[in-house]
Amino acid sequence: MYKKIGVAAMLAAFMVLMTGCMDVNEPITEDSEGIWNSIFVYPLSWLIIQIAEMTGEDYGLSIIIVTIFLRILILPLMIKQTKSAAAMQEIQPEMQKLREKYSAKDQQTQQKLQQETMELFQKHKINPLAGCLPIFIQMPILIAFYHAIMRTEAIGGHNFLWFQLGQPDYVLPLIAGATTFIQQKMMMVSDNPQMKILMYMMPFMITAFAFFFPSALALYWVVGNLFMIAQTYFITGPGARKKREAKTEAKAGGANKK
Repeated sequence: MYKKIGVAAMLAAFMVLMTGCMDVNEPITEDSEGIWNSIFVYPLSWLIIQIAEMTGEDYGLSIIIVTIFLRILILPLMIKQTKSAAAMQEIQPEMQKLREKYSAKDQQTQQKLQQETMELFQKHKINPLAGCLPIFIQMPILIAFYHAIMRTEAIGGHNFLWFQLGQPDYVLPLIAGATTFIQQKMMMVSDNPQMKILMYMMPFMITAFAFFFPSALALYWVVGNLFMIAQTYFITGPGARKKREAKTEAKAGGANKK
């Protein structure tokens, strides 16, 4: 429940910042005043323009390159988040046993459940908050990227593939929603009904937002999602899982010898 409320609150704050708190009609330049403009928005706008000039004014390709650059920049945090999600998945059977053991709803029982749950996390060296930090880091980046796209006049008139970057598209939002769903599915920790609600709610909201925003932003979402899908597969896929199991078996064998 708390996760659901937290995500909803962050999405609400995200939408307020994107649509109401700052003027997106004011072009961004090196003379734009304010910490937000000078530190967050203008550097992204400048980077998009510089890369576009190096690629023959291909602003779509520039946005893809900047997106990948941003994802690589926060890659260590995202790897930590993905590994944390994988570790949480592995201990779900033990957590289910704890929930069954302390199924009573009285305060004392629930406190005991929380205590043993934290001990379980410590035993497996899992930080339950590890998945939250990347979200808080991504939010200002995404908002700044939105402002850079909306306020960089050079982007609006350019096309990429079948769509115009400065206008909403009708196909790209569906791709953004589908890739968001795949990413959420791969990252889902358990069959918790609340987690399933989020898994379906997030792609729907991303799709709805993308229908009204410039397609350049939807392009950012699609590329970022594809990057995350590939990253999650390499970290938690069959090959990585076999390595973790082999490592666990080796540790268990060493402990038995002792």
